Amino acid sequence: MQTAIMLARDDILAQVRRHSTGDVELPGHDGNWIRYPDPRRQFAEALESVGGRCIAVAGVPCAHARLEGIPEYAASNKRCSLVPGIGQSNFNLAAVSDPHALEDVDFAVLPGDFAVAENGAVWVTDVDLPHRVLYFLPQHLAIVVPARNIVHNLHEACERAAIGRTPFAAFVSGPSKTADIEQALVIGAHGARSLTVLLVEPK
Repeated sequence: MQTAIMLARDDILAQVRRHSTGDVELPGHDGNWIRYPDPRRQFAEALESVGGRCIAVAGVPCAHARLEGIPEYAASNKRCSLVPGIGQSNFNLAAVSDPHALEDVDFAVLPGDFAVAENGAVWVTDVDLPHRVLYFLPQHLAIVVPARNIVHNLHEACERAAIGRTPFAAFVSGPSKTADIEQALVIGAHGARSLTVLLVEPK
């Protein structure tokens, strides 16, 4: 029986190899892709359409003040920030060796590299991040992005993203959600229950 299965498998694989088209050159990023007259506004609208919120601020002190006004941040018991001047940590993240110990973080303030106007996503990496799970385990998440770092579309985003140069990188939008079960939308099903993106202008 096992021999018959192995022969059938080998026959299927042989047929696949015979019909292989060979290597295909990847398409380029050049093209007449969508662009927006106001990419910041488009990003905010795209993010809000999927349940997130965008706050544009002038300078780090203003960003910190706006963060403190967010109800989820004000009510959080365990929080951490990896963005200097914005938010405060109330535990020693450097002393955490097991990422499972971060499962009870209520609010995390983390850096983002750039934002995408087309779909409201933010490109994040694990550079200077001790545990990548911080983008997914906390109940609530704020990502800080320089306001000048907004690209119009995903084609520009793929050109800008340093794909493969860091152990971890991802496009994050949110909050997390699913509608797989009985077509009922559930927010925070497998990640943050809220996402705030702070677009910070230099000052």
